[in-house]
Amino acid sequence: MRIAFAGTPAFAATGLAALLDSGFSVCLVLSQPDRPAGRGQHVQPGPVKQLAMAHGIAVLTPTSLRPERGGAAAEQALGQLRASAPDVLVVAAYGLLLPESVLRIPRGLPLVEGRAGAINIHASLLPRWRGAAPVVRAIEAGDARTGVSIMQMDAGLDTGPILMMESIDIGPTATAGALTEQLAQLGGRMIVATLRMAEQGRLRAQPQSQAGVAYAKKVEKREAWIDWRMAPQAIAAKVRAFDPFPGACGLLNGVIVKIWRAHALDAARAAGIPGATLAAARPGTIIDAGPEGIVVACGAAECAASAARCLCVTQLQRPGGKRLDAREFLAGTPIAPGSVWGSHAPGNDGH
Repeated sequence: MRIAFAGTPAFAATGLAALLDSGFSVCLVLSQPDRPAGRGQHVQPGPVKQLAMAHGIAVLTPTSLRPERGGAAAEQALGQLRASAPDVLVVAAYGLLLPESVLRIPRGLPLVEGRAGAINIHASLLPRWRGAAPVVRAIEAGDARTGVSIMQMDAGLDTGPILMMESIDIGPTATAGALTEQLAQLGGRMIVATLRMAEQGRLRAQPQSQAGVAYAKKVEKREAWIDWRMAPQAIAAKVRAFDPFPGACGLLNGVIVKIWRAHALDAARAAGIPGATLAAARPGTIIDAGPEGIVVACGAAECAASAARCLCVTQLQRPGGKRLDAREFLAGTPIAPGSVWGSHAPGNDGH
């Protein structure tokens, strides 16, 4: 079986590594062009390209696979893809849309009925969270479970038939970074199992359900700003969803501060907060600041006098600094109760 692979970040590199470690032949890799990365913003190849180069696999990095957009470079990449004569194109977080002309290039894997030319490792339980940021949106929405779908690709956005699907729980402290790594490992195992089933003639495609469709739009930096009018559980979910990128943040005493860990206030600490104090506090007001965390009033007006509207922030980061727990942060940045978190910086997206 000859495999062409298309992917760019670490999530995709895990899938490529699983194929190589299992003895599959990868004849060609498509990846995004080198980009600035890290603190120094030096231009460097992505994880998939690095792995492919380490294994001596040819790598193509066109900016587009549509000749009308990518010009001669796109035509050259398409020519090399055709010349590699793949049986299947495996795609994982590639970052470029694949036109139908590309999906038709592979000869196709045999299914119980028909053939599959291009298959995708997608980090959600399709049809929920089709699109660019399924892990982030699942955590942000408070989903209890997510998983990986191995999907036969078609012209739509993650609309193709399902070849294999497995689910996992989303833990109460799961961040997007940690959950993406967990799903990458699962996806690597699943793509190997999918190709083994194809070799044995046991692979079957099932159409996606028409119910429960949701779209995971790309994450934008402007979304990082916390709206303190949200419920504390929703803010805590957003904090976890936006870790490591772009990092949830607020404006504190004129300084943009990122929030990396937060949870709805527990009953023991909530018991010491007078209802009158909460009733007078508008969303974003700091009720208490101590080594166990910074308590912030949030939530809707209907629960104004209830400690259930409070968020406890336990890990923060100043601009240019490192992540600190509340005790360390407060040692360098004292905060007086009554201070108010802002939800945006005029003329600045925070990054």
